Amino acid sequence: MKKFLFLAFLVVVLDQITKFLFTDVHFGVFNYVKNTGAAFSLFQGYVGTLSIISLLVVIFIVYLFRKNKEYLVPLAFVLGGTVGNFIDRVFLGYVRDFIDLTIWPVFNVADSFNVIGVGIMVYYLIKEKKDL
Repeated sequence: MKKFLFLAFLVVVLDQITKFLFTDVHFGVFNYVKNTGAAFSLFQGYVGTLSIISLLVVIFIVYLFRKNKEYLVPLAFVLGGTVGNFIDRVFLGYVRDFIDLTIWPVFNVADSFNVIGVGIMVYYLIKEKKDL
């Protein structure tokens, strides 16, 4: 559990540092925006609802890890990414996004870890053909 929480903590720290460093930056692939929605800017303005959903995801991820400790890395990535965006929603009322590849909606480090974590998890589950 310590490794799991430490890795998730590192993701949160990296996410929060990058969000701080790129606040109000508009240069190259960096285009700071305030997102009051979820992924792809869906559900704009539902910060309270999205915060509750984030808490439920955190509880679910911890539950999954307790049942499946072999998925430490992908679950820690998703936990860290979820907590990173949750911090923004609770303390700022929006999520700070700043990576703009122009062919994709603007995103942040937390979003990246969420996608990577889910991708690794899908790979493991397909490879093992196992149900959670």
